[in-house]
Amino acid sequence: MPQVRGDGMRGLAVFISDIRNCKSKEAEVKRINKELANIRSKFKGDKTLDGYQKKKYVCKLLFIFLLGHDIDFGHMEAVNLLSSNKYTEKQIGYLFISVLVDSTSTLMNLIIQNIKNDINSRNPIHITLALQCIANIGSKEMCDTFGSDIPKLLVQGDTIDSVKQSAALCLLRLLRTSPDIIPSGEWTTRIVHLLNDQHLGVVTASVSLIEALVKRNPDEYKACVSLAISRLSRIVTSSYTDLQDYTYYFVPAPWLSCKLLRLLQNYPPPEDAALKGRLNECLETILNKAQEPPKSKKVQHSNAKNAVLFEAISLIIHNDSEPNLLIRACNQLGAFLSHRETNLRYLALESMCLLATSEFSHEAVKKHQETVINALKTERDVSVRQRAVDLLYAMCDKTNSEEIVQEMLNYLESADYSIREEMVLKVAILAEKYATDYTWYVDVILNLIRVAGDYVAEEVWYRVIQIVVNREDVQGYAAKTVFEALQAPACHENMVKVGGYILGEFGNLIAGDPRSSPIIQFKLLHSKYHLCSPMTRALLLSTYVKFINLFPEIKSDIQAVLEADTNLRSADAELQQRAAEYLNLSRIVSADVLATVLEEMPPFPERESSILAKLKKKPWRGEGTDPQANAEEPAAGKKKGPSVASVKAAQQGISHTTTNGAVASNDLLSLSTPPSQPANSLLIDVLGKNLFFLTRYSKRVLNRLESIGWHEVLGPSTSVPGGSSSGDTGLNGPSAASAPAANAAAFPSHEENLRKLTWKNNGVLLETDLIQIGVKAEFRKNLGRLGIFYGNKTMLPLQNFTANVSLPPSLSQCMMVQAKPVDPTVEAGAQVQQLINVECIMETDELPNLSLTFLYSGLQQRLELRLPVTINKFLEATDMNAESFFARWKNLSGPHQECQQIFKATMPMDAGAIGPKISGVGLQLLEKVDPNPENFVGAGIVHTRGGQIGCLLRLEPNRDAQMYRLTVRASKESAARTLVTLLVPLF
Repeated sequence: MPQVRGDGMRGLAVFISDIRNCKSKEAEVKRINKELANIRSKFKGDKTLDGYQKKKYVCKLLFIFLLGHDIDFGHMEAVNLLSSNKYTEKQIGYLFISVLVDSTSTLMNLIIQNIKNDINSRNPIHITLALQCIANIGSKEMCDTFGSDIPKLLVQGDTIDSVKQSAALCLLRLLRTSPDIIPSGEWTTRIVHLLNDQHLGVVTASVSLIEALVKRNPDEYKACVSLAISRLSRIVTSSYTDLQDYTYYFVPAPWLSCKLLRLLQNYPPPEDAALKGRLNECLETILNKAQEPPKSKKVQHSNAKNAVLFEAISLIIHNDSEPNLLIRACNQLGAFLSHRETNLRYLALESMCLLATSEFSHEAVKKHQETVINALKTERDVSVRQRAVDLLYAMCDKTNSEEIVQEMLNYLESADYSIREEMVLKVAILAEKYATDYTWYVDVILNLIRVAGDYVAEEVWYRVIQIVVNREDVQGYAAKTVFEALQAPACHENMVKVGGYILGEFGNLIAGDPRSSPIIQFKLLHSKYHLCSPMTRALLLSTYVKFINLFPEIKSDIQAVLEADTNLRSADAELQQRAAEYLNLSRIVSADVLATVLEEMPPFPERESSILAKLKKKPWRGEGTDPQANAEEPAAGKKKGPSVASVKAAQQGISHTTTNGAVASNDLLSLSTPPSQPANSLLIDVLGKNLFFLTRYSKRVLNRLESIGWHEVLGPSTSVPGGSSSGDTGLNGPSAASAPAANAAAFPSHEENLRKLTWKNNGVLLETDLIQIGVKAEFRKNLGRLGIFYGNKTMLPLQNFTANVSLPPSLSQCMMVQAKPVDPTVEAGAQVQQLINVECIMETDELPNLSLTFLYSGLQQRLELRLPVTINKFLEATDMNAESFFARWKNLSGPHQECQQIFKATMPMDAGAIGPKISGVGLQLLEKVDPNPENFVGAGIVHTRGGQIGCLLRLEPNRDAQMYRLTVRASKESAARTLVTLLVPLF
């Protein structure tokens, strides 16, 4: 960089100082407009402006543009600066053009001519400025104009080093715009030999260019391997004093070393023994240096040293050919697992996930199992815990599967919401893949549903049903186990689905035990019926009709349930239809026809596990991170990264379960069996519409029913397979022509439901003739997760279904919301779920908005709702005695720390109802604390990202006057005021 003396622009400094001293936005705009008017007048009126003045005014325009204001003049003056021979004037001209001039500008031809003049000049400073401008613009026109000149600059022998560096980086930028800018064969050898350049700056810039070229055509540039190894060897074996200009905190050329190691990962290990030996020697040297005492205590030294180390380990994993290096790398990473630096622990876990897929290092990775499990339990950073889960999954095999699965199950109960669904899938895959005892597999899946039922995808419980149906030796145990699981007071709906299906098929296997007699099985299932969604109720009705065939002695009990008004006249058309069909079927047909229709389900065809397919498909954290599930793209004839080890791991223990229950090996996943259908259709009929009438009929059953008449069995208004419905509405609900076509204004207000959801986490948000919207939420600290359930109550699909969550402008600073997309079609009678993650940044009294749009019977419907994410959802109940309560109550007695309201009771003043509401809001109800036993007091802490807000409540009822006095004290007035606003409508 040339030295410039006395070139400070005082006018620019004064202008910047004036802008900084502005007290308001209006003052700033006024000052800028004044300056723009002055500059415009100078450019138009003063024809004698010298280069210094032009540069000063162009700089001011550039500064104004960077402040966010539009600039519509001055471009020609900037172009004129390019003709100057002064460095600073030419630099400002190029800077202005790079930032403000669009590639489609009419001035581009003039700019290109000036760039050509500078490139053809003998001044290296001017050439470098021109190359930087070309790279910054990077347009197709630049590629076409300078595509042949820049490679020449790069490889010419008389080009100085600084110009070569700029040319290499400029060519890399143009290569991204036009991949064919460097013709094959013409420049290959000369570009590759830049790795031998004496100037390390040229080598560093060239490696980036060569790596980009290698990714496009690895075979053409394979000669770079030997040169890269040679250069790497010279760097690694040198002392930090040998490369003084490129040594960073005692680490010789760390950036160049990392780039060379990354370049070598695009190729397989060298076949030449000498070359391979030299590369291994380099990698060993890097591993040895990592174990040496640090030469500096500064963090920059350790960062540079570890950057080279991790790239070397990545190359070792990629090559996957040297057991000694793999084991040494594993041991080095193992030492980082207990390092105090969080980033190192994260990177160590990530690299060990790849090492676990190698047959040479898998056992070495397993030695660190206890350390990884401890990290899972004690690590404070959630991203590190995620990597610990990945590593446990990757290191799992036949010898440690039970222990790892159990540890993951134990952790699942307290795991972060963001990783629970992924953990559930991985536990299910490991349990299935390494199950030598199918009873253990059933126990694991049922335990999984119990611990994390909300996060168990349909594919998980579909899969356990498939395996139970296909294996006779586990059917009795599964029926017994699921029967015991259903006896728990709080039973997840997924458990009810599994229990209903298995007991409907194999409940007869445990009916001999008086403790699980037919009537007990039926009553146990029916006790869960009213707590379930319509889809689960439909499955249970199918189970009940199966019971009629299995247990004729309870036929009357089941018929009583089927003909109950809640089923036979249900608002849900699917339940109504099933109840009517099953009731008629049980009354009219003979026992042999009933047995034929309700025969046991046949074995399911084998195909790829839908759980594994879901894990492969799921973009959990950007790019796929599952070392057992993901395939890598090939590069230079070999799979990139750890793919070789992944293939070897995938070839071990692969087999499938046959339909008669025989097992070819001990792997249930059938990874080597090509899928015969899409994975998501694996057990589509488990919850399919008209389970026993429309999906899995044999011709024999259909012919039998046809012979006795469909309408005689099922009634006059019922659809038949392949036929049409008779009657206008009947059991099939309203016709499409009568479907309501209401907009949002026609629907009833959901304010009452919002009020109820203030102190409840589960409930109905809105219900109309078309749709039911339910909420199931859980909150921890300042984080929350909502499951929004959209149920289609009609007989027609809801199409173009969108559900968007938005925040009012004032709420966007107080809350963060992330919503997963929802399926665009909600089938008739079906239900879809949308997961929404919420984080409270600061206290607020506003709610997120939920906008729904969909087409019903060709008519556009729109709903505008609010989500029940109130400040009390982030309350954590706090227990304390009377002394502590009143001491804190006294401390919070400031004028801006209390909010009080006296109001009329709107509901009966029942003490038994007031307490649960206070607890439901999130406060700890403190008993025997207030001297007046009629009063209610509570305490809690509101968690936000910015900190904690202590809250105390005192509710004083006056039963004679039917009045309340509610007082809330909090460390922030806004929190107290918001809580009072929320609580008053509850009483």
